[in-house]
Amino acid sequence: MQLSDFHYYLPPELIAHYPQAQRSASRLLSLDGLTGQTEHFIFSEISRLLRPKDLLVFNNTKVLPARLFGHKETGGKVELLIERLVNANEAITQIRASKSPKAGMKIGVDADNWLEVIGREGEFYQIRSSANLYDLLESYGHMPLPPYIEREDELLDRDRYQTVYAKEPGAVAAPTAGLHFDEALLQKIKELGIETAYVTLHVGAGTFQPVRVNNIADHRMHFERIEVSNIVCEQVNAAKERGGRVIAVGTTSVRCLETAALRSEKSGQRMVPYQGDTSIFIYPGYRFRSVDAMVTNFHLPESTLLMLVSAFAGREHVLQAYQEAINSQYRFFSYGDAMFITGAQSAP
Repeated sequence: MQLSDFHYYLPPELIAHYPQAQRSASRLLSLDGLTGQTEHFIFSEISRLLRPKDLLVFNNTKVLPARLFGHKETGGKVELLIERLVNANEAITQIRASKSPKAGMKIGVDADNWLEVIGREGEFYQIRSSANLYDLLESYGHMPLPPYIEREDELLDRDRYQTVYAKEPGAVAAPTAGLHFDEALLQKIKELGIETAYVTLHVGAGTFQPVRVNNIADHRMHFERIEVSNIVCEQVNAAKERGGRVIAVGTTSVRCLETAALRSEKSGQRMVPYQGDTSIFIYPGYRFRSVDAMVTNFHLPESTLLMLVSAFAGREHVLQAYQEAINSQYRFFSYGDAMFITGAQSAP
């Protein structure tokens, strides 16, 4: 398939630059991947689309205030975007400066805290800090809003560009499908007897990198750190056995579950736990092993996330639903509205 197969035109005014006043007040477009049929809801009504035997799988990563502004020893301005914390004192970063940084370059964050460039990995740089990086980011970091949100981060983003169940720090972008769930909605889901599970995928800045090849099969995905625990595997296996659906909240949860399922399939086992890196690239033609339905936001044209959703529900159905959302003035991307999608294929 060609990159142009995943293009659509989005009026710029439909890009959401701020979240709704209430998380669950967003709109929700339901898409049946088998028939292409759609329905319109408010997100707080998602329980109408759930069943008692279902399992909802959330990504509990926590977004770091990963954008730092500093200066060289000569005074020149430097901007850093942390891609991954290696440990409390070292990180892999993107660096924007007037000249390409060299090993040994010092970057001042304030009068007492300096970072040192110690190496390079492709487009990323390795840095070392004498101070604890978690503490440094909490004190001086800015929330790394996506590039299509054309404003500086504000205090509200510390809360709203974070899920209410965020637990494991390490992401530089939010798992945005989860932004629509508030505590009241989660409690309602629990009272309905619907089980929940939590995986971890630390979303990297690579999620915003465009596909630069015409034949999408030639695209190479970036690596991201994931964890699918034994408890989650037992929950998934139990849901399948009782006839329930595994519903992934967000494409990051999809990628976690499908990575674990693929590895399990190769060993001839039911889903087994996995902790490590994944670079799974899901596009039309992929056979889903574990996920029966998903909750997801609206994704950028020609993005790998749009390709994943198209693999799940059929490209024609997805693009038709996107056009319906545009015609109905839905809000798009990270702070925008959401979809509930059932698959065009049945997971075993």
